[in-house]
This record gives sequence, C-alpha cells and structure tokens, in this order.
Amino acid sequence: MQTSPTIPVPVLRPPRGPDGLSRGFAPDGRRASLKLEVPEIQECPEFQEQRARAALRERYLRSLLAMVGNQVSFTLHEGVHVAAQFGATDLDVANFYVSHLQTPIGVQAEALLRCSDIISYTFKP
Repeated sequence: MQTSPTIPVPVLRPPRGPDGLSRGFAPDGRRASLKLEVPEIQECPEFQEQRARAALRERYLRSLLAMVGNQVSFTLHEGVHVAAQFGATDLDVANFYVSHLQTPIGVQAEALLRCSDIISYTFKP
C-alpha cells in the first residue's frame, strides 16, 4: 500500500501589530472605521430584571465554587441541622454531593442532599 507524500500547507498570519509583538491591525488604522457602532440599549424594566437575575445567578454559582472542599452547615426542614464537607453539585443544581455528613443520628461517609430539602447553608471560605 502506497502513501502519498504530504503536501505542505502555507499558514496565513495577520501582519504584526503596531507594538511590533502582537498580530493584528492598528486600532486607528484604515480598517478601524469598518466597525459597526452599537446603539445604547434603553434600560427597560425587563432588561434591568434580567441583569439582576444574571448577577444573582453568578454570585450563587461562585458561592458553590467557593464551598468545594470546605465544611458547610445545612439547615433542613423540621429544623434539622447537619454539617458536611461539600464536594460538588449536579448540572441542574438539584443535589449536593457531600462527604463526612454529620447528622443527629450519626456520621455518613458520603451522601447526596436534595436541594429541595435544604432551607439554608453557611460556610467559611
């Protein structure tokens, strides 16, 4: 079986930038005028609400990321307090994976806590 010889393919690169190190074009060059001007979006109530929701979601996800590997105290329904080392959450944030779960009955090596059962949680980063 014969293999065909490899054919070199030329690589196209943009010219050097104005600083001499980067690749690209000068921001005040002749191509800069081709950029489209984006009109400012009016701050309607729906847009403000969407921005607020996005900011809250980002804070929540950052708090989950900060909890990984830390001791977390959970308050569940019926006033039950448990503590565990936080591991992870699933994609839908419906369950928390924890280890060393300390319950009023005893210690569980690993467990899944349903988020619908959790009233609140606290941790120190």
